[in-house]
Amino acid sequence: MKRALLLIDLQNDFCPGGALAVSDGDATIAVANRLAAEYRQRGEAVIASQDWHPAQHGSFASVAGAVPYSVGELDGLAQVWWPDHCIQHSKGAAFHPQLDQTLIDAVFHKGEDASVDSYSAFFDNGHRRQTGLDSWLRERGIESLLVIGLATDYCVKFSVLDALELGYKVEVLREGCRGVNLHADDSEQAFADMAAAGAQVH
Repeated sequence: MKRALLLIDLQNDFCPGGALAVSDGDATIAVANRLAAEYRQRGEAVIASQDWHPAQHGSFASVAGAVPYSVGELDGLAQVWWPDHCIQHSKGAAFHPQLDQTLIDAVFHKGEDASVDSYSAFFDNGHRRQTGLDSWLRERGIESLLVIGLATDYCVKFSVLDALELGYKVEVLREGCRGVNLHADDSEQAFADMAAAGAQVH
């Protein structure tokens, strides 16, 4: 079974000092580099997703006129109002400087549609549009994914759930994930949800 490593949103804005910083988020970078080197050495693919929002994205608290991290509705879907983050071509949207991008075979942007948020690397939150990720994997006969990245309780979780729904075998490495944790147990709940859906969580 052909495998690939999927790195979720290892970007400056999700690391310490970023606009939507995840506690200890940069601890994922060394794990990503180690795994990416191992995968490439074996001739296996390494792919990455990148949150890539237009400046006036509808999920931003500043656009919604809402308090950051409060909850509302965007285009018929429940929405957390986030600080402005990962704006296209900004420093915050760039991959963490210590991530070895020479090991990455392909990058897939998400969150480009201002009217809907996009946690998953495969679909927007309404499953209205797909990124190119699934097609890319299928063209190469890849059936199994190891997923790490940021953040456990949002973009990692929804990418994993979509991958399982699409029929991929999925593993998640805890060591390579960190969560937002708006509630203290959000990451643990996310790992439980992924395992319940069929992912192997190590």
